Amino acid sequence: MAMAPARRTTRGGIRKGEALSGWILSAPVLIALFVFLFLPILMTAWVSVSDYNGHGSPLSGKFSFVGADNYVAITSGGGLQEKIFGWSLRNTLWYVVLVVPIVTALSLFLAVIVNGRVLRGRGFFRTAFYFPSVTSSVAIIALWMFLFNASGVVNKMLSWIGIHGPVWFNDPQGIFTALLSGLGLKEAPAALANHGFLGVSWWSWIGGPSWAMTALMLQAIFCTSGTFMLLFIAGLQNLSPEVDEAAIVDGATAWQRFWHVTLPQLKPVLFTVVTLGIIGAWQMFDQVFSSTKGGPGNTTYTLAYRAYSASMIDGYWGQGMAVAFILFGIIILFTILQRFWLRDRPDMPRPPKKTKGVVPS
Repeated sequence: MAMAPARRTTRGGIRKGEALSGWILSAPVLIALFVFLFLPILMTAWVSVSDYNGHGSPLSGKFSFVGADNYVAITSGGGLQEKIFGWSLRNTLWYVVLVVPIVTALSLFLAVIVNGRVLRGRGFFRTAFYFPSVTSSVAIIALWMFLFNASGVVNKMLSWIGIHGPVWFNDPQGIFTALLSGLGLKEAPAALANHGFLGVSWWSWIGGPSWAMTALMLQAIFCTSGTFMLLFIAGLQNLSPEVDEAAIVDGATAWQRFWHVTLPQLKPVLFTVVTLGIIGAWQMFDQVFSSTKGGPGNTTYTLAYRAYSASMIDGYWGQGMAVAFILFGIIILFTILQRFWLRDRPDMPRPPKKTKGVVPS
C-alpha cells in the first residue's frame, strides 16, 4: 500500500501554509494594535519633541522639531511649569507608595475571610465588597466630597471621640507635616525649607499627602479592593489542599501556613495585583478631574492630570505629552522592578545533575 506523502514543514516545525494562515488570522488584531496603540504612542513621542500647538494634525508638516526643550521646561528652569510638574510627581509618588500596599494587603485579607469555611453568607459579602468597584467613580467622588466636607459625616463622627477633623478639601498641609506640627515642630528646618527638587522643597516632599489627597486615597482603596479581592479568591480556590494539610500535620500554626504555604503559591496572583495596582495608581486621573482639579495648592495634581491640564487647558501640548511620556517610562520602570522583586527564587538547593555512566551514591 502506497504511503501518503509527508507534509512539508518549515524550520520551526510549522506546516507549510500554517504560518501564512496565522498571519492572516492575526492581521485584524495587529492592525488594531498599530492604529490604536503603537501609532498614538509614536505621535505622542513626536508631539513631545515638537512645537505642536493643538491646531491640525501633528503629522501635517507645519510643526518643527525642538528636541528636548519641552522636557527641559518641565524639569528645570525654576518656572511655574517645573514647580507644577514637581508637585505632580510628589503627589503621585505618595499616592502609589501608600495606596498600592494597602489595597493589596486589604484585598488579600478580604479574600482570605470570604474564602474561609467559617464565614456564613459568603456570597453576600463577596458581592458587598465588590459592589463599589462597579459603581461610577464620579458618583462615588460626589458622595466622598459630601462625606469629607468640613461639616460632613466624617468630621461629625471624629468629633464624637474628641478629634477636630481637618478641612479635607481645602487644607494643603501634608498629613505628616500636620502631625509634626501637633508635636511642636511648627516651622520647617532651614535645610529642608530652602532646598528641594523640581521646584518643591524637601520639607514638602517628606510632608506626606495633603488631607484632600488622603481623602482621594481612601476612595481609591474603597473602590479597588473588591476587584483585587476576586483575583485573590480565584487564586485561593485553585490551591491544592494537600500542601496545607501536610503543614497542619507538621504542627504549623495558621499564620505559619499562610506565610510559608499559602502566600508563596499566590505569587502569580500577587504579581498581577501589584502590577495592576501600580499602573492604576500612577494613572490616577478621574478622581482629581471630578473633584479638586489639582487643588488646594497643587497638592492633588497627579502626573496624568498634569498631562491633561498642560495640553488641553494651558495649551502647552509639547509639555503635556512630555509629562505623559515621562509617566509612561515611570510605569514601565516600576513594573520591571516589581517583577524582579516578585521573581521566583529557589527555596532549596537544586539536586546535582546526573552524570552519564556514574551511579549516584
